[in-house]
Amino acid sequence: MKNETFGYLNDYDLKWSLYPTGPAMMDSFASGETDIGYIGLPPVMIRLENGLKLKCVAGGHIEGTVMVAPNSYKTFYELGSVKTVLEQFEGEIIGTPSRGCIHDVIINEITKDLDITIKNFEWADFIPDALEDGEIAAGVGTPSLATVISNRMDSNIVIPPYKLWPYNPSYGIVVREDLIDESPEFITQFLKAHEKACNLIKLQPENAAKIAYKELEVVNKEFVLNTYKISPKYCASLPEDYINSTLKFIPVLKNLGYMKSNLIKDEIFELKFIQKTHPEPAHYNSTP
Repeated sequence: MKNETFGYLNDYDLKWSLYPTGPAMMDSFASGETDIGYIGLPPVMIRLENGLKLKCVAGGHIEGTVMVAPNSYKTFYELGSVKTVLEQFEGEIIGTPSRGCIHDVIINEITKDLDITIKNFEWADFIPDALEDGEIAAGVGTPSLATVISNRMDSNIVIPPYKLWPYNPSYGIVVREDLIDESPEFITQFLKAHEKACNLIKLQPENAAKIAYKELEVVNKEFVLNTYKISPKYCASLPEDYINSTLKFIPVLKNLGYMKSNLIKDEIFELKFIQKTHPEPAHYNSTP
């Protein structure tokens, strides 16, 4: 939100960019084009192992991966288990964004024992087309993907976000490691603005949707509001549940061949800024 920074970032000359997937943002960090980003953590962990110097300094959103399919398929609420839902797709293809993004990692992990093919798309925008054309049987991605698909065809969220991977770190704030020493005040002010934005989405979703619609030039305000409703779990904090869920991705990333070694908590997170700006308990699952 380039104009709605709640006063905290008015003294900084910021350039904002959008990326189609987390791995694409990692390429931007590697080239020196990006200093701070809002991203799911698995792509960050993959690049940390390869020498990219980054730290996660705040959270942002949890449980932001959803699985959408035509309404001819039964949902979790009808069948009662994730396994039973997935068994409907044996012999089929499920589409998800690029390899290494959080959605790709999650869907590969939960389908590993089933006869299901995962197809990656460099741009998530191609997934609704593929679903309409029958190229794939389901799509896995962000809540906004689910909203797009629901606007174009009769569909359902067949597995809700909280059932795919509890407390998964769908978005966090990541910074270049040298920024921690070079610009600590900027990080502090950024996180104050970030927490205000998280609270605005939770407490005043109509106002937040108006701002997002204006800045991002998406379809309409209702589109943004419907997207928020799918998984309204926003907060800037980094509680132990968020950190532990992140660390549980490491063996999965290794099994997928995306990583070879382990990472420890301190190699991924720098907690001093968020402990200063958000000393209160996390409110991902509650009201701030």
